[in-house]
Order: sequence, then C-alpha cells, then structure tokens
Amino acid sequence: MAVSLSNFAHVAFVPISDGAKAIAFYRDMLGLTLVEDQAPFALVFDLQGTMLRATFAGEFKAQPFTVLGWQVADIDATVEGLTAAGVMFNKYPWMQGEGAIWTAPGGTRIAWFQDPFGNVLSLQSASVEG
Repeated sequence: MAVSLSNFAHVAFVPISDGAKAIAFYRDMLGLTLVEDQAPFALVFDLQGTMLRATFAGEFKAQPFTVLGWQVADIDATVEGLTAAGVMFNKYPWMQGEGAIWTAPGGTRIAWFQDPFGNVLSLQSASVEG
C-alpha cells in the first residue's frame, strides 16, 4: 500500500530574495501573520493554519504562472482593499473589460498580482451561479 499524505498538514513555499521586502509585502500589504524569521533560510507566515515558507532563494527567475493563491468570499471587495493597500493587479491581453478580475468559462472569477520578486499570486472566487 502506498503512503498517503492526505492526513498531514501541508506547507506552501514561495521564493524570495529580500527579507525586508517580503515582510513589507506579505505581512504589511497582505496582512499575513509573520510567525518566525528564520533568516538566512526563510520567513514563516501563517496562511490560516497552513505554513507559508518564504524561502530565501538568492537570485532566481520568477515563473510566469501562479505559484500561490487564495479563495476569497468577495473578490471585488478583496481586490479593492488590496489595491488601496498598494497591490497592483495584472491585466493580461486576453482579459476583456477594464477591470482586473477575469471570469473563467465555468464562472470562477480570478485576479492576479505579483509579489516584489515577480511571483504570480492570485485570488479566486467561486461562481455565485452554482
């Protein structure tokens, strides 16, 4: 029988290169709780019970795809609040309309933004249609 990891807590990772910038973004702009500063290895943030290890990776190339995301109850209010806090949302050429929120064919609404290191993060809100 294969080992199952389904009953264990999970850990999320995001690469960073500057602790002060990571704290200013993840704690001060996004409102995450900084649990531990393990410099020079990582900063540990709480994601509602899930550990986020912002790992010092030196020089790295951020990937063009989403590496971390949140499912939110009210994406419009969340985008508005984060914009007021200074977060800049991505606008991709294939997105229609003026806003930063894209509606997927199944109805899920998604907004993307980047951390100071170029990591793509997202917000998503399930369709209210069901």
